[in-house]
Order: sequence, then structure tokens, then C-alpha cells
Amino acid sequence: MNKLEVLKRHFGHDHFREGQSEIIDALVSGQDALGIMPTGSGKSICYQVPALMRPGIALVVSPLISLMKDQVMALKASGIPAAYINSSLTPGQQQEAIRRAVRGMYKIIYVAPERLEVPQFQAFAAQAELSLIAVDEAHCVSQWGHDFRPSYLKIAQFISTLPQRPPVCAFTATATRQVRDDILQMLALQNPLRVSTGYNRPNLHFSSVKPTNKLGFLFEFLKGTGDQCGIIYCSTRKNVESVCDKLQLLGFSVTRYHAGLSDTERQQNQEDFRMDRARIMVATNAFGMGIDKSDVRFVVHYNMPKDLESYYQEAGRAGRDGEAAECLLLYSGQDVMTGKWMIEHDDENNDVDPAERERLKERQLERLKQMTFYATSKSCLRHFILQYFGEFDAEEHCNHCSVCDGDEFEVDSGGRRSNKRMSVHDEQKLERRIAKEARRSSTSQAVASFNAWEKALYENLRELRKLLANRSRMPAYTIFSDVTLQDMVKKRPMDLDAFLDVSGVGVSKQRIYGEAFLAVIRDGTEPNDALLYMEAPNEP
Repeated sequence: MNKLEVLKRHFGHDHFREGQSEIIDALVSGQDALGIMPTGSGKSICYQVPALMRPGIALVVSPLISLMKDQVMALKASGIPAAYINSSLTPGQQQEAIRRAVRGMYKIIYVAPERLEVPQFQAFAAQAELSLIAVDEAHCVSQWGHDFRPSYLKIAQFISTLPQRPPVCAFTATATRQVRDDILQMLALQNPLRVSTGYNRPNLHFSSVKPTNKLGFLFEFLKGTGDQCGIIYCSTRKNVESVCDKLQLLGFSVTRYHAGLSDTERQQNQEDFRMDRARIMVATNAFGMGIDKSDVRFVVHYNMPKDLESYYQEAGRAGRDGEAAECLLLYSGQDVMTGKWMIEHDDENNDVDPAERERLKERQLERLKQMTFYATSKSCLRHFILQYFGEFDAEEHCNHCSVCDGDEFEVDSGGRRSNKRMSVHDEQKLERRIAKEARRSSTSQAVASFNAWEKALYENLRELRKLLANRSRMPAYTIFSDVTLQDMVKKRPMDLDAFLDVSGVGVSKQRIYGEAFLAVIRDGTEPNDALLYMEAPNEP
């Protein structure tokens, strides 16, 4: 099969997104590649498609267990044999996964960078036919980056020990010039194709606000989000506990995540969020890298992060499906002091010498300064972000951020200025605010344009997806995204062949889910009854 046939058969898409086709061609031909692509742009397709086209097993180096589980589950749902090997598995399970890999039962294996140092895994890699090696979150290799991980420095050494070097690709959503240069050098990429599709995420609306009462402002914001799901980031565990407790008392469906919780509770809370049993996740930055949940409609930063790289990566977890999403930063001067304190007391980089550690702190303080400039900016927020990442030709006004909207920066807890009589200028700003609230309350322009019958069908399809997710113990978005369900409503397929024409429906999902969804679309069957038409899927 060629790359388009693979894309359609396994992932249900008819066209590649920007940058994907060029990277796939490079990897299939054996060339290294570096992809700098924003969150939600489909970086995983860039290595998953060539992994299916080349002989052997693809190794994907990824920093977090949550990403591996999500990706493997999604691949299996698309009919692709995949596995992960990490500390969440027992030693026996790890050995069994390697035994199966040796027998050629997988096309893609996800591993943590620390796994590359284990002799048993090194022995497996030395004898295996590797189709490619993909390094996700590649900025972790750079000491200039916001999320430096010493374990990433061992990746190049691992690759150099292989008897035959496969093509190597690296991907990140956030890389300044220094970070990009570090990725090229530290991973020892050889004459790589370099693709940067830009940092702009047009579907994201950015806001920065300094409220007199953060919790009150947050409450007013959340009241307007309906049943949408979102993430609230806090800088400390104490804030996570406080915000989560108060939102629970106010009746919101909310859970929490931070490093102070037991492994069992963290895993359970993350699972509740992934499976939509909890609508809102309140968390420190320990949560989220690689989170594959595509239907996050808002990300709120209750406290200002330490740098723009972290902010843009975390905010970018909203709207991965391409639909409209809100990124809200609640600023206060105390956030700056907290950031400085955390930088001064950072002990994560004890593996480097004291002089280098001091240079790292200086870089972190400079990034904190730039983050503060963004949070208090009186010019376009999107322009500020894009300039920071080197896109100097970005438009000066995006007309899709709080500054371009004319919103006030300092507000009371309800987002109001004062009770004085409105000027014409104030009335215009109020109209823009009302329009923005309407956009936010609508997840999607497509759904807003549906008639009453189409909206009812869409809700029935969502209910069927939820039932299937609960039955299969899979997150709903790994079955079908909201965008795919909307396309079902628009195209209204009447048979399995037509069902395959829906964006996001591949052959495996057509076989497993087709009859059940057709029963709802074509015959008007209730979601509960439509379960009878579904073929039992393989366990993820």
C-alpha cells in the first residue's frame, strides 16, 4: 500500500495535513527527519504511517506512561498491532512483550528513554529489525528547553550501539532556535529533513486576565462551559487541592492530579478524566505531557507558568480535534514570586555540575521574565507567542485573543469593570464579549449549524459512543472524535461502504463499529439497542 492507502485504511483520512507527507516520504526512503509541529497537528501520523510501510518494528521513545497507553489503545482500535514497555508493567509482562516483539507480533513499540539503558532491551534491539526510531517530545533533550530530562541524553548513545542504524525522527511542538539546534546535535540526526509547520493554532482563543478574585472569576467562567471538559493548571499541590475541593463543593464534576498523590489515585483520577467520568481535571504540570484526549475544550492556568514553552504546550492540550477551544490565564503578581522561588529551589537537574546548574537557572529566570511580559501584554497575545518562537512575520493582530477583543485586563470576579454608564467603545467591547461567549458555548460551529433533527442524531451518536467506551473500557475519543461524529451527521451513510467515507473511519473501525452506528443513523435505533449490532473489538 502507498502512504495514502495506509492513511485511509488505518486512520480513516483522505488527505495529509501540512508537513506530514514530506516527513513520511523521508522516513520511508530511510532519511532522518525533524518535525516542529504544534500540538494537535498530527505528529504521530508522521511516524505511524512509515512504520506500517517499512519492514520491522518502530521504536517510539516517549517520556510519559499516559501517552504510551493512549497511543497504543488508539492504534489497536485502528487495527494496528502495538505495545508499550514501561514501569507500569510487571517484569513478567515486560518480558512477554519483548518475546512477542521478537516473534514479530508488533509494528510499533513505545518505550520510556530509561528503558534504552536496560541490558535486556538493548539485546532485543540489537537483534530486531527496526523500521525507524521516533523521539517524541524531543525538546526534553535540550538544557535550553523548559522540560530538560537527562535520560534523553542517552538516546543517541543507544542508537550508536545498534548494528544497523534505522532512520531517526524527532518531534516537538515547542522549540526555540537554541532548542532546535540542541535536538539536531544531541540526537545526532544525520542530514535530516527539517519541517516546521508553524506554531499558530487558529482554533485556540487566548485570554490573560488579572481578576480581583481568581476563584470567583474561575467559577463564572466554568458556569459557561456546560458539559465541556477541560484542564485547570495550578503551580502548587496546595492550590490543586484548594481549587479542586472548592469546585467540588460548588457542584462541578472535577478531579485532581499531582505528584503528592499515590500512584493508585493518580492513575484512577487520570482514568476518570480520560473516560469522561470527571469533566474537569485540576492539576500541576505533572499532568498532561502527551495526553491524547482530543475533546478538551478549555485549559485554564490558575497560576502563571514559569515559561512560555510550558504555557503553550499545556494550553495546546485544548482543541486537539481542531474545534474551537479557550486558553485562559489568570494572572497575579504573586505568580511571579512563586515562579522565582520554584526556580531557585529546583533540584531536578542535580545530574549536571554546579556551574551548568547556575546557567540553567539564569535561563529559567529569563524565560520567567518573558512569560510575565506575555501575561501582562497590551498587544496581541498570539503575536507575542509566535514572535517568541521565531515567527517574526506573524500578523500583529489576530482578532482572536483578549487583547484584540478589547477585554479589560484587570477585572472583578465576574469579569466586570464597573457600574458606570457605558460609552460607545464599552458597548462595542460588550458586543464582542457576548459574541465570544456565544462561540464558546456553541464545542463546535458545525453543531451550531445543525437543525433540530441533526442535533438529536448527533447526541444519539455521542451516547452510543459513550456506551461503547464504557463497555470496551476505552476513552470515547479513541473510538471516534467529535469531528467524526459530526461528519456522520452531515454525510448520513446508509451502508458500510458509505460509512467508510466518513472522515476518521478506517477499515478496522468500519468492521467493529459500522453496523451499530448505521443502526442509529439509518434506522433510528436507540443507542442502547444499537449495541446489539456491534462486533466485539479486540481488548486494548
